[in-house]
Amino acid sequence: MTVDIRPYDPEIDTDGLYRCKLAFERGLGESTGDEAKATAYEGKLTDAYRDAWLAWVDRCVDDDPRCVTVAVDNGTDADSNADSDVDAGVVGYVFVLPERLAFVWDAAVINELYVAPEYRGTGVADELVSAALSLAADQELPLDRVVLDVDPANERARAFYDRHGFEPWGEMVARPIER
Repeated sequence: MTVDIRPYDPEIDTDGLYRCKLAFERGLGESTGDEAKATAYEGKLTDAYRDAWLAWVDRCVDDDPRCVTVAVDNGTDADSNADSDVDAGVVGYVFVLPERLAFVWDAAVINELYVAPEYRGTGVADELVSAALSLAADQELPLDRVVLDVDPANERARAFYDRHGFEPWGEMVARPIER
């Protein structure tokens, strides 16, 4: 297995990135909540959501190409993996918000980090976090911190981020918007 860590290339990585995004969203819904949460996360994954999310990715990458870094297994045959979390060689990604959005949390923000299950425990996630921290170090930030949202029920993710020096910093609360 040879996995390269590099900036996302919309010319060749779009389908693979979005397949990983789908797995990321479904994992959030299925493994960190009840059936209602899983249904809510699955329900948003429409074609319109795909188009809007990929357009947002493009805007962020226009700000800084390193905002989305992908892990690509050059030995992956995309056709043989059409039903898995691996497509077009993309086996994971990290999405760091561009510097212009640093005031969202007064810090660098890791928006998403995902690695396909078959690549977990191989060091791919460590390399993606390293890329994210490198980008954060280059950003002009109100506070020299990197923040991310981790569901307390996701023990594996919590242990991973603990190992990388992340620690609790506040608590996020949410409520539905009535329309």
